[in-house]
Amino acid sequence: MGFRCGIVGLPNVGKSTLFNALLSTMQAQAANYPFCTIEPNVGRVEVPDPRLDTLAKIAGSAKLIPTQLEFVDIAGLVRGASKGEGLGNQFLSHIREVDAILYVLRCFADGDIVHVEGGIDPLRDADIVEMELILADLESLEKRVPSTQKKAKAGDRDAQEQVGLMERVLKVVSDGKPARSVATRDDSERKLLANMQLLTTKPVMFVCNVDESSAATGNVLSAQVEAMAKERGAPCVVVSAKIESEISLLPESEKADFLAAIGLAETGLARVIRAGYTLLDLVTYFTVGPKEARAWTIPAGMLAPQAAGVIHTDFEKGFIRAETVSYSDYVEFDGETGAKKAGRFRLEGKEYPVQDGDVLHFRFNV
Repeated sequence: MGFRCGIVGLPNVGKSTLFNALLSTMQAQAANYPFCTIEPNVGRVEVPDPRLDTLAKIAGSAKLIPTQLEFVDIAGLVRGASKGEGLGNQFLSHIREVDAILYVLRCFADGDIVHVEGGIDPLRDADIVEMELILADLESLEKRVPSTQKKAKAGDRDAQEQVGLMERVLKVVSDGKPARSVATRDDSERKLLANMQLLTTKPVMFVCNVDESSAATGNVLSAQVEAMAKERGAPCVVVSAKIESEISLLPESEKADFLAAIGLAETGLARVIRAGYTLLDLVTYFTVGPKEARAWTIPAGMLAPQAAGVIHTDFEKGFIRAETVSYSDYVEFDGETGAKKAGRFRLEGKEYPVQDGDVLHFRFNV
């Protein structure tokens, strides 16, 4: 099960530098000219979660395996991308394949790094990127709505279910607003909207790339973005991609001191990763034993059999029940045995929605 966050923005805003730091590699070529990144770079990163370390210590696990997210570094969009400018629809197709979008916005001035719009204005940049995605959705809907209307009139049940919502979405997008702003009436409509695979239904997070001196406090430009993000109900994280790339190359033993010296408790990337995890509405459950302690990623609300299937399809097919202990009970009572003695050990069935932090052992029979 993959969960992909696409990193987008105008050229030369620091997307590839941020991506390199996320992966602690130099996979993505970072250069000072537009369209340096042509094919998207893809990499998986560990999601920081101190709970895994705590569980492993209690259980004496020999190995720790964190859960992961996938990040995709997508080449810079430019004004007119929806009409083929720059590398145009090639980029838009890459965005279509991700689950959430991280808008990287340049919030620093540097005369040595060109800006395709001629000046620094992160709010304008955000609007350019958003509008190109809206225009791409508009083009898609203008092609799809007439054919769906014809099918609905001819008695096609699927089309009849879709057409009303599709017409409402077209109106919203025509007004220059993202499809995610459409008010859906129930779960059925929310599912239909998701199935339209529009670019602007995807959840969005803003990442402000600031200068080194603003890494801990942000600056005037990042404050503007944070205010905009709050209005839109979107998360916003301030990072200095340059500093993060430096930190990523340090030995683990030196990172804490380096962070403390610049006034940071943790890396900006750790906050980006966690915010991306939250943005996708994901939760973590754990499997713990002497061989390994492992974190597993699932969508919030997933039922126990499907959560078991993330480990192996046989677990879902032959699911019997889930032996369950909450993280807090596992820690408080010093492991599974103590939780059982305290009466905190539960057996959950097929209708149990797995909770964030659950420590699970699945019983199954194939």
